[in-house]
Amino acid sequence: MQRLVLASGSPRRKELLARIGIPFDVLVSETDEKLGDHSHAGTFALAMSRDKARHVAEKLANQQFPKSSQHGCVPADPAGHITEPAEGYLVLAADTVVARNGYILGKPANREDALRMLRLLSGGWHEVITGMTLLSTMTGEERTAVETTRVKFREADEDFLARYADTPEPYDKAGAYGIQGYGALLVEQIDGDYHNVMGLPLQRLSRMLESMGIEPLAWLRQNERQDERQDGRHDGRKDKEQ
Repeated sequence: MQRLVLASGSPRRKELLARIGIPFDVLVSETDEKLGDHSHAGTFALAMSRDKARHVAEKLANQQFPKSSQHGCVPADPAGHITEPAEGYLVLAADTVVARNGYILGKPANREDALRMLRLLSGGWHEVITGMTLLSTMTGEERTAVETTRVKFREADEDFLARYADTPEPYDKAGAYGIQGYGALLVEQIDGDYHNVMGLPLQRLSRMLESMGIEPLAWLRQNERQDERQDGRHDGRKDKEQ
């Protein structure tokens, strides 16, 4: 059985992946996320996700488990570390960018950069694009996907944008906003997968995982069987006592 490894330290991606109901580990990639020669948002996001997946797969192949490695269950709980090698790993990497009129927005460098992005997005539609890669270290098989969600911002005045930029929320997010937080006050309309705007399109990911032999929610059946076995042992003890 392959162990699922999330190649991201993002709290939002860990939270979202936990909702699928699959135990997973975390091993962060140090891939450089510079735009480089990419001019298309989807191509860039997919290339970044592929680079992250391959970087973490190489670490796993060499059994390089740094202190930042974390183990997650359902829900994800970063309490332990990857200390024992598994039979194989299925690495999940994702990269999310925001694009307006073909212009790609990553994470803001500072407050002024955040305000620049927010002004650009204010009052219009933009796209949130997530590239995903699943890479099996056992077979070398690689599956990729790109998910796009359209988001419309309200027309926000400079004072509102400045107040939002004064919160800590914009600075670790593509496009300088988080739809799951205060950034929801900027969002007027959405067309597509809401979870994609948070950084991980769950419906698309679920189908990708199933295509590679990992079944979401399968742990529920395992728990039910364990409970049944425990109930049977408990009933047996009661019969002996009687």
